[in-house]
Amino acid sequence: MLVRDGQYPLFCFSKRYRYFSRQYCRYRYRFDTSYFPTDILLKHDLSVVPLRAGMNAAVRAVVRMGIYVGAKVYFVHEGYQGMVDGGDNIKEATWESVSSMLQMGGTVIGSARCKDFRMHEGRLKAAHNLVQRGITNLCVIGGDGSLTGANLFRKEWSGLLAELVQQGLIDEEASQKYSALHIVGMVGSIDNDFSILAWICKKPMIGMVFALDGEMMLPTVKQDAVFCLSVCASDWVLIPEMPPEDGWEEKMCQKLSALVVQRLGFDTRVTILGHVQRGGTPSAFDRILASRMGVEAVLALLETTANTPACVVSLCGNQSVRLPLMECVQMTQQVQKAMDEKRFEEAVQLRGRCICYILFVTCSVANYFLLFDCSLTSFSNFNVAVLNVGAPAAGMNAAVRSAVRVGISEGHKMFAVSDGFEGFYKGQIKEIKWADVGGWTGQGGSLLGTKRTLPAKHIDKIAEQMQKYNINALLVIGGFEAFLGIMELLAARATFEELCVPMVMVPATVSNNVPGSDLSIGADTALNAITFTCDRIKQSASGTKHRVFIIETMGGYCGYLASVGGLAAGADAAYIFEEPFDIRELQSNVEHLTEKMKTSIQRGLVLRNENSNENYTTDFIYQLYSEEGKGVFDCRKNVLGHMQQGGAPSPFDRNFGTKIAAKAMQWISKKLNESYRKGMKDNSYAFHVVMKQTFLKLSIELNHHLTFFLTCAVVHEALSICHLVKA
Repeated sequence: MLVRDGQYPLFCFSKRYRYFSRQYCRYRYRFDTSYFPTDILLKHDLSVVPLRAGMNAAVRAVVRMGIYVGAKVYFVHEGYQGMVDGGDNIKEATWESVSSMLQMGGTVIGSARCKDFRMHEGRLKAAHNLVQRGITNLCVIGGDGSLTGANLFRKEWSGLLAELVQQGLIDEEASQKYSALHIVGMVGSIDNDFSILAWICKKPMIGMVFALDGEMMLPTVKQDAVFCLSVCASDWVLIPEMPPEDGWEEKMCQKLSALVVQRLGFDTRVTILGHVQRGGTPSAFDRILASRMGVEAVLALLETTANTPACVVSLCGNQSVRLPLMECVQMTQQVQKAMDEKRFEEAVQLRGRCICYILFVTCSVANYFLLFDCSLTSFSNFNVAVLNVGAPAAGMNAAVRSAVRVGISEGHKMFAVSDGFEGFYKGQIKEIKWADVGGWTGQGGSLLGTKRTLPAKHIDKIAEQMQKYNINALLVIGGFEAFLGIMELLAARATFEELCVPMVMVPATVSNNVPGSDLSIGADTALNAITFTCDRIKQSASGTKHRVFIIETMGGYCGYLASVGGLAAGADAAYIFEEPFDIRELQSNVEHLTEKMKTSIQRGLVLRNENSNENYTTDFIYQLYSEEGKGVFDCRKNVLGHMQQGGAPSPFDRNFGTKIAAKAMQWISKKLNESYRKGMKDNSYAFHVVMKQTFLKLSIELNHHLTFFLTCAVVHEALSICHLVKA
């Protein structure tokens, strides 16, 4: 939905996030130009950390949010060097100056390493250049070194002004007027090594995963190495936080020589990815994350006082957070200190719970020694069945692989059910081994097969199959149909004792519409498909000029793909089911696009959820825009269709599916061991694994059987920015 505030259009997202809309509007009316007289400086500092994909999205968000609240916003070109040199390096930013930046990698405003800023004289020059333009608010995008330098600059600010007064470069009035310098940092790092913060930049992992798809050795460093091991199914990974034992080189060479060269007859090659990890188009996740961080950074600057310490903005769990800048920097430095002192377990803990769990999953899922050493595996005599239900979603196979291997490592016998509940009642069940799921991580679709059939009409046959194969637990990976299927099985427990077993539902659907969940497996891949397709369409529209594209996305009655896709692609409007719209609003949007064609941005992009309105269809909107835009712009439509379901899963979906399926199998093992140890086989559990803020939230309902709903996980609440300016 397109909402206007003066000349600046904004996105208004679904009712699900209306709370955030109210908060945003509160800021809008609370802070106008009279409340915020000073200017914001956008300083994109890369003096320590090189280019990272997604930073331009942060630049764009800060500029447009700053303009929206009535402030002047400035670019500082070439990082700290531009601040020291001044002149044309510090320029005022406009609304149109950040257009078409979302899809660009690197940094549009440039970067440079700056030795001068490390010296007192350099910081004095920088302070003079800022005071000349009335700038007392800095938004710094960089790594720990850049943010540390910014904090030092802030601490010295009063002393620097006193020196400038003493030298006669500024007067006493200017010194009093600009007496306080406020700083908000945004972490931009492909290493994701800034402690406390959960996610920083995901793009380099995409490059690594698709470059290394397949099971091969992955020589890389830091956290991205661990993620890539999980999603690429590598045989070895070397990271500084967990160095191998002495003599590892000889052991590795022996294995490579014996297996790869002698037995398989393959040659070995060494590939160093290098700076290919830094370039390229940012992923949808990076664009959304950077946009959220940029908006939050401006809001943080609006609330600062003279005594407010410098803070850093990022995403922790499922929320945007503000944390003390130097506290984060000090903890990041403690990691290196712990590694230097060979306290590696402590270093892993300092990295955060995310890296700890990834390492655990890696040991469970990618440990091939379990194939050959039975002493490493316990045996439980439990049988666990895995099946996919609903439409295919990228990442399903990664979840199946993780569940199978974690289950085997827990000592269970794993069974695969083909074609969902339909295959279940037909008896399409077979045991699945460790090696059977090799190479599944990067495969799209569903290798087990999946259908939308619900179990209600065949409950008796399903119970018969469960008794035949002695199924002790059930893991269902799928979308809304999987959710309904689990509910139907729960309802039939009073009739069929065979259904009184632990049941786990892992959400996997591109529509991201599973009740109680924030994110589903496959949604990120679909979002990337929409975003990159819109990038190409925008490029086409920019070339032909005066053209508007209407794009229809999937999602059923859930507006996630359309709204978040519009945010990531820089669309002008997004029509979704959760936000009703009428003909007057459509006409208003046409008028806005007509005015837009008079500017330098002579193109338009509109997204529509497939079920947003039964009357205002994609064809209707296309015809309306075509008719009303005659003589000003022409219109084209594009239905993306099932291309959103296909393709190789994104690194995020591979990793997410791996982690969440492992969590589900851990819970199954725990409940099986508890109930069978106590002789309580008739007690039953239902387990719904969904995305909800990083932490485990338990809700227990006691009735004839024990029903367990557990909500767990992590990731972006991308829709929490309920207002974002259009491209």
